Amino acid sequence: MDPPLEHANLEFYLTSASFLILIIYHVRLIYLVRRHPLTTSIGVTSHLRGHWVESVMADKRDILAVQTLRNWVMASSFLASTAILICLGIISVAATPEKMAEITPSLNELVREHRVLWLFKLMTIIIDFFAIFFNFTMAIRSFNQVNFMINVPSTLAHKITPDYVAGILSHATFHYTSGMRGYYIGVLLVLWLFGPIWMLLGTIILIVVLYRLDYNIPVPSGNHPDLWGADSHEP
Repeated sequence: MDPPLEHANLEFYLTSASFLILIIYHVRLIYLVRRHPLTTSIGVTSHLRGHWVESVMADKRDILAVQTLRNWVMASSFLASTAILICLGIISVAATPEKMAEITPSLNELVREHRVLWLFKLMTIIIDFFAIFFNFTMAIRSFNQVNFMINVPSTLAHKITPDYVAGILSHATFHYTSGMRGYYIGVLLVLWLFGPIWMLLGTIILIVVLYRLDYNIPVPSGNHPDLWGADSHEP
């Protein structure tokens, strides 16, 4: 087989395997979060956030709510700024590929032989970090909305119930989680620049780590009936 054709086939199959593993994992995770949320850490934390909002609004713990939401906003702002800076740096590299020779001659040779594929990989990374930036900015928007709503007395706005505020907070944390997943995938895309084998190895390691984070739920002593006795269908 012609070496360039063999390299193209290897690139295609290994890259497809990496993306397929990520898609299957997250499709299964989304299904469990929607159908059996208390079997995942995402579902459990979402369930507990609802109780937290209800407790804060009932006990008028305004300072606690503001400080907690401020921490979320600060973290989202930092991660959004980092994402857009990385994105601008990658655009600079894509616009001047000859600068790669200053980093490493072997990588420069790879760029020269597979220029179109190299630019496609860089564009994929750019899109990923733009999506990260979008998710964190949307998270900031929703956190700020919750910051106002959670302090409004129910006597002044009857429609702003704890369930309504918890829904907006869940929307914010969804974008925050999506942004963090984008960072994880960004690491794999950077490994992809050095070859599909590195990307596949990174994907396997990432899936192992994410599985421990998404499904390793510590069960509290006593097994609280409200949290563990019923498998709620609310994410």
